[in-house]
Amino acid sequence: MTLTPDQTVWLLGAGALLTIFLLGLGLSSDDLAGGRAAKRRLARVTPGAVRAAPASSTSRLRRSQQDSSSPLVDRLIKSLLPAPDKLRARLQRTGRDIAISQYLLASLLVGFIFAALAHFAFSLPPWVAVAQGVSSGVILPHVVVGFLAKQRLNKFIELFPDAIDLIVRGLRSGLPVTESITTVGHEMRDPIGIEFRRIADAVRVGAKLEEAMWAVARRIDVSEYKYLIITLSIQRETGGNLAETLANLSELLRKRRQMKLKVKAMSSEAKVSAWIIGSLPFIMFGLLFMMNAGYILTLIYDPRGQVLLGVALGFIVVGTGVMWKMVKFEI
Repeated sequence: MTLTPDQTVWLLGAGALLTIFLLGLGLSSDDLAGGRAAKRRLARVTPGAVRAAPASSTSRLRRSQQDSSSPLVDRLIKSLLPAPDKLRARLQRTGRDIAISQYLLASLLVGFIFAALAHFAFSLPPWVAVAQGVSSGVILPHVVVGFLAKQRLNKFIELFPDAIDLIVRGLRSGLPVTESITTVGHEMRDPIGIEFRRIADAVRVGAKLEEAMWAVARRIDVSEYKYLIITLSIQRETGGNLAETLANLSELLRKRRQMKLKVKAMSSEAKVSAWIIGSLPFIMFGLLFMMNAGYILTLIYDPRGQVLLGVALGFIVVGTGVMWKMVKFEI
């Protein structure tokens, strides 16, 4: 089936934006977890403490694994999805009660809407509309969930040093660690408050403190929180002044956050430049198409122009990726 010039331009624009968008997702996939380098540093600190709680104890803290109100849909989700546990943990990081069935339903609706728009509004061929619907249904819900989770984790990291200071004050006044954690759960606002209340509730029903904290770490997958668990584990094994150790940890986390903000401020100009340079070719293509469509469409219908467009898109993707990696720093 032959595409009209408008359909070809629309398809090329959508494909280019999709390529850059997927590149951004791949480059920022480790942001929520603190990056691979941070995980390797955590593993080198104390390998025994970084392991998750044993399965026998974790079963007592496990939340309901039901992903749908329908048993049939629940069985289909568990049998067809490649990694339902990872998706479930990702949804829990948003702090909202989103079931996997609701997420999949939203993906299907988004895909159907975009496929219908591509076919009926832009008169694209059915196979192009289906491809557009599938890509939109997979990417857009993923991005929304990632944005909500990142927003919540950033708020958690911002409040976390204050929570440690509250624990330190409780320890210095004579309270045990569990009571200090309970105080944090009642005094601090969410997301700190609700996660520490879950720790206190788990300890209250008989779980060990470290097990309860590791259960929360599966949702709050940030290195700062794991530093606290490692600190408590080391202090329990070696002894020492826990209040002083936690005070030093709080100061370290504050300096780490200040350094991150300083790096973000210094690299903001380079990031804006990367976005402008990366989007400029597409902006100019759109402007030239509006001014003289016949002139710019030569690139699409001429075989030499198609080769040049392919090479140009490849260089744009590589250049955008290089610029993006240059302004990403691990602290």
